[in-house]
Amino acid sequence: MSTTIVQLGKKWQRRTGALLLYLLMLPLLLSLMVSLIGGNVRLFLLKLAAFLLWGGAAAAVSHGIRQSLDYEEADVARAPRIPWKIVGALLLAATIFLLGYFAGHASIGASVFAAIVGGTGVVLYYGVDPRRDKLPDLEGMDADFLLRSLDEARDTLETIRLHSRKIHDLTLHRSIEYALEQAEEILAVIERDPIKLRDARRFLVVYLEGVARVTERYVDLDRETVDDESRRRLQRLLEEVQERFDGELHRLNESKRFDLDVQIDALRKQIKE
Repeated sequence: MSTTIVQLGKKWQRRTGALLLYLLMLPLLLSLMVSLIGGNVRLFLLKLAAFLLWGGAAAAVSHGIRQSLDYEEADVARAPRIPWKIVGALLLAATIFLLGYFAGHASIGASVFAAIVGGTGVVLYYGVDPRRDKLPDLEGMDADFLLRSLDEARDTLETIRLHSRKIHDLTLHRSIEYALEQAEEILAVIERDPIKLRDARRFLVVYLEGVARVTERYVDLDRETVDDESRRRLQRLLEEVQERFDGELHRLNESKRFDLDVQIDALRKQIKE
């Protein structure tokens, strides 16, 4: 029960992001409109700049929240390269200073104090960004090699997803989506037990890149020029990939080793056809 509540809470966080910061923009928006109606151009421009900065702060914090959730959910993950929550806190602090000192004519000391309080409040409420890579016991494996391999595999998966969205044949689309789900499962197995990357990396690289090339070639053709034979060949290839992915998942889960050269060479021949 408690696990379900936590999961629902994370889903809500992912969808809403920095909702509170967005809601707090409403009074500023009303003040902006009042300045516009009143014809005070200088004050209007100042508040407009503050409104845009505040929006940037909310967007940065929202992105930071999603990054942190992805980091928490992954077994293996890089720490975010840009600390977006901190960036958002700094932008909000700058906004508060602008509103206080230039728009509200408060003293510089009071404006700086309010900015520090506001920025600190963002950090205390939303937390800080992860700063260390999350790595399990690698048993002698190079951490950069592991993270780079996983990043490359995920980039290839995203490329295939983009191709899949452009394929309007429902059967082919479903086959690609199923293959992507299988590949995600393989990556999850590797994240739980990184040592298995040594066995699975070549398989992933050849098969994922193969599917990416074939689907790209398919979507590059005009839909009207794709004949039935091309569809059948792609469908056969995807069925082959699904079978191999199922076999790879079973092999990794059973911790069995066998030579993949024959399977990989067969796929390469199909891709070149």
